[in-house]
Amino acid sequence: MQSNSLTGRHALVTGAARGIGAEIARTLAAEGAVLTLLGRDREALQRVADSLAGSGHGVAAADVANPEAVQAAFAEARAARGPVAVLVNNAGAAESAPFLKTSFELWQRMLSVNLTGSFLCAQAALPDMLDAGWGRIVNIASTAGQKGYAYVAAYTAAKHGVIGVTRSLALEVARKGITVNAVCPGYTDTDILRNSVANVVGKTGRSEADALAEFSSVNPQKRIVQPAEVADAVRWLCGAGAASVTGQSISVSGGEVT
Repeated sequence: MQSNSLTGRHALVTGAARGIGAEIARTLAAEGAVLTLLGRDREALQRVADSLAGSGHGVAAADVANPEAVQAAFAEARAARGPVAVLVNNAGAAESAPFLKTSFELWQRMLSVNLTGSFLCAQAALPDMLDAGWGRIVNIASTAGQKGYAYVAAYTAAKHGVIGVTRSLALEVARKGITVNAVCPGYTDTDILRNSVANVVGKTGRSEADALAEFSSVNPQKRIVQPAEVADAVRWLCGAGAASVTGQSISVSGGEVT
């Protein structure tokens, strides 16, 4: 196994059925990794797995916020493709509401999938990495974890938490050959953004183009980030050239966060 290659390494990507997660899976497969795609929709995950370069890829179905389901899914993945060397915690969800209308249930949903899910998956993957003396954990956070946005207090709190866990775990395993980083996309061309645009259109009557322009306006480049750009940052962090990069929150946002 070449030190500058992911060839043969088992990479597990959560939330890989679409959007950023699917693009990350395609990028890591092109680098030679063997992929396990984890999420709740096995059929959608399988369609992505079938499209990947290389062979040996597979899927595992689990709700990342369910501890027992996560442990079972990792055991299934490990039995099929060996110890997990790379973990990309991409599974997430975004819901908006004014602070005083943010229900306890909404708050818990945002923490569960965005923060607890990353925690549970990292706990499941870390023993393999410690045994191997090598590992990469990349948490997909958000610019919401680096700054604040109105009307998404629960989501913002969860993503701040992801960055906090990233920094803490990175220090804990810094001498173990394992790096832990966060990638923080700005508004990206995904289903989450399209749902947000539809929400603005439905509530305000504005056109889709106007709503999309509002989201892109926070990016100094005045554009929406593409999933492939996020995936390429993940690819770099998983490679040998980023061995000294750990505990970082790398913003992929056109300069929105500096």
